[in-house]
Amino acid sequence: MTSLIASIGRGALDNLAAAGRGTVLLLDILRQLPHVWKMRSEILEQMHIVAVGSLPLVLTTSVFVGAVTAVQAVYQMQAYVPMKFLGTIISKSVFIELGPVLVALVVGGRLCANYAAELGTMKVTEQIDALEMLAIDPMRYLAMPRFVATFLMLPVITVFADGIAVISGYFVSVATMDVTVSTFVEGLRMYFDVADVASGLIKSFFFGAIIALSGLFFGLGTKGGAEGVGNATMMAVVGSCLSVLVADYFLAMLLFQVVFNK
Repeated sequence: MTSLIASIGRGALDNLAAAGRGTVLLLDILRQLPHVWKMRSEILEQMHIVAVGSLPLVLTTSVFVGAVTAVQAVYQMQAYVPMKFLGTIISKSVFIELGPVLVALVVGGRLCANYAAELGTMKVTEQIDALEMLAIDPMRYLAMPRFVATFLMLPVITVFADGIAVISGYFVSVATMDVTVSTFVEGLRMYFDVADVASGLIKSFFFGAIIALSGLFFGLGTKGGAEGVGNATMMAVVGSCLSVLVADYFLAMLLFQVVFNK
């Protein structure tokens, strides 16, 4: 019993220490923001990696998210709700929740693995130490461009994913569910609310920061050679996914009970 309590206590202290180190890392990155213009080429390169590199993954995910949402919406509502609300259900589901969260989970897994493996390898091979010996700040040269690129580009990817998902839901509804074009479009326009799109984009900015911070935190903290790089990559992906889901709850509470409460 005593050992169990001790293990719980050590775990709690370790988590608190990790949260403190993560906060320090975030503050170090934010201090580098005045140098954004000087690092514009590195930021643009990372933006290309985040956005263009993720397009095939996002496209595939979005197509099937829209299709599955349409199929399940028709199955659940066909005996209870008029089909004119199908477009409303699909658009609101995608804009508010499915688009931002699934994009963050899928793209976040890819980016966290990339950041953690890349920076972790640099850490264990002492390349980061070499940068410091050359008076090059790793926070400015490595961390800040990745953080800014992910923060800015995840909402762009989310907008793209939202559009593809709604179009996919439209084609599936019209082609396989005997829903007419006018019926779907009527529902899509009937209860469209800019706040739904805005809430998803606000979430995406926070998710982008979480994804970048997770990958950078575990990558820069890598120890133990190749095995350490593998563990850091795994922890970065797991930490990012869990953090996105937890943040989604608190952001939903804030956005829909405070900001967009009508």
